[in-house]
Amino acid sequence: MAHKKSIHFEVSERKILLRIIDLIVVFLGVYALSLYFDFEYIKVSQENTVPLILLGVYITVFGTIFELYDLQKASNFDATFKNIVITASTVLLFYLLTPVLSPYLPLERIQIGYFYLVLILSLLIWRLIYINLIESPRFYKRVLLVGEISNMEGLIKALNTSDPNYKIVGFINSEASKKEAVRFKEVPEFKAKDFLKTIEEEKISEILVASFDSEAIIAEVYHDLMLLLERGFKIRDYTQVYEELLQKVPIQFVGKDFYKYFPFSRSNENKLYIFFQRAFDLVFSIIGLIIGLLFLPFILIGNAIGNKGPLFYMQERVGKNSKPFNIVKLRSMVVNAEQNGAEWAQKNDVRITRFGTFLRRSRMDEIPQFYNVLKGDMSVIGPRPERPFFVSELSQIIPFYETRHIIKPGLTGWAQVSTRYGSSVDDSLTKLQYDLYYIKHRSVFLDFNVFIKTLSTILYYRGQ
Repeated sequence: MAHKKSIHFEVSERKILLRIIDLIVVFLGVYALSLYFDFEYIKVSQENTVPLILLGVYITVFGTIFELYDLQKASNFDATFKNIVITASTVLLFYLLTPVLSPYLPLERIQIGYFYLVLILSLLIWRLIYINLIESPRFYKRVLLVGEISNMEGLIKALNTSDPNYKIVGFINSEASKKEAVRFKEVPEFKAKDFLKTIEEEKISEILVASFDSEAIIAEVYHDLMLLLERGFKIRDYTQVYEELLQKVPIQFVGKDFYKYFPFSRSNENKLYIFFQRAFDLVFSIIGLIIGLLFLPFILIGNAIGNKGPLFYMQERVGKNSKPFNIVKLRSMVVNAEQNGAEWAQKNDVRITRFGTFLRRSRMDEIPQFYNVLKGDMSVIGPRPERPFFVSELSQIIPFYETRHIIKPGLTGWAQVSTRYGSSVDDSLTKLQYDLYYIKHRSVFLDFNVFIKTLSTILYYRGQ
């Protein structure tokens, strides 16, 4: 079987492509502006190395904050256009406010307008090309799923919502067929005897094996998988792809060999990383408390008008190694909000005051927790600390729930920037998957990613 590989882009490749081409088209736009017009503000030349590097840094950083590199939004023109305008506006503002590193203001201020238009138009033209070319079906990764038919619905549903470029063409049942077996009709089922033929006819570029009982794989399918492996065909494990695409650990598919999925020691025993993380926590918590003091007069006025009661409240939470501590927050609910016992906070919760809604959405209610970070009870980044009542309840329902306590809880975290507010057991399961992904992969790069996404959450007023 001579297999001709199709062209497709991985998630990481598309993100890198977007970042690199964004910079190239902006620099080309600036070069064209100085080449064909009387434009003196900034030229692409060796003398302007520092201003050009600064421009590239601003585009990359603010493009990340304003979600230019979110692949779901990058495939939508309306969202892309809005994010380009916001990014270009912010880049221009900061560029003008750093005159030591950026060029001096031109005598003809209209040149700043030309520069602004070039930023928007160059990015917009390239992103239109991306949406209509790279995001088109010709570059989809066509995948064939091999696994037990009983698990097929959950497997396909999870991946189909993660990346529109990752196309599951169909599946092959890895178990022996039974007449009374329930059929799955969401995607086509191909016969095991036609395995190799299906790969050729459907132009499959990757096989995803999702068999949770390898002993149950029928000999015919196992033989073809081995043959494909020997020919260099790409065969991957489902949990590996799930974690890569969704950036969370698939604990619902983890069985007795759970230790394969949680190699936490590689990230939690790095002494240098832990030292720098604590140093960052100390510096950032001091800055956070100073900013909180600056906002305090306005918060006091808002609390007096919209909250009418105590400004702060303390609540017991579970910390590292399941050790309890008292968290400090700005009160956002009515006094005695839980007089009938602990309960989940819901979307549009009637217990949240008018001013409390603002505090939550702006994340200002979290400012006092910088005190907990300073004390060492928390870190800036980590799983959000939960209350003992809910920890006790959830640990009995959700496997591996207590595992999130092997590191310090955080002010913000991968789960907070990746999914909605947890208000049920199902939401807690999803948050745990993201928390375990962070614990497993935590690094300076992932911490920076969480920090940038947190800024996006605040700027887009998405808190709850």
